[in-house]
Amino acid sequence: MEKEISRQQLLITMFSIFLTGCIMGWVYEMGFYRINDGHFVKRGQGFGPWLPIYGVGALAITILLYRFKNNPVIVFIGSGAVAGVIEFAVGWSLFHFCNGLRLWDYNVEIWNWGNVGGYICFRSILIFSFAGLLCVYIIIPKIYELTQRTERMLLTATTFLLGVLLTIDIIVGYMIRPLTRILIQKF
Repeated sequence: MEKEISRQQLLITMFSIFLTGCIMGWVYEMGFYRINDGHFVKRGQGFGPWLPIYGVGALAITILLYRFKNNPVIVFIGSGAVAGVIEFAVGWSLFHFCNGLRLWDYNVEIWNWGNVGGYICFRSILIFSFAGLLCVYIIIPKIYELTQRTERMLLTATTFLLGVLLTIDIIVGYMIRPLTRILIQKF
């Protein structure tokens, strides 16, 4: 991303990285839980093929580690650390502040070495480290190239539409449905 880009282009690129992370996380989890449980398990609270925590991780890796792209060791270790902190913080917060909600639990999964409270484990951090390399060396450059080549109006319209769909999905799937379940349990 050496060339100077507009603020709109930067926002579209960052949203595209976020969305790619969300979708890649969903694909990873669908595959992992197919192996873990022996059948496909719908992952996420929303309706779409995306998991927002992975998008947050992809953005954090982009913002914090892309500048170290000349040092793959820093990218690898930093990606695991960044994603591990995000995963632990979100998992712990959901459990403690959202009525014991667990969107994942490494206590009941295979290959859960180094499991800490079911929130993080070494396998997940290792996967996130490799995903960080994939993000920095392949995904970010490809997304940047795509956003540079695509006609601005089409890019803006597509990004806006996907943003609206993702926002509605997050509000309904991660806020309204869980709140409705909690209210139903109390009454």
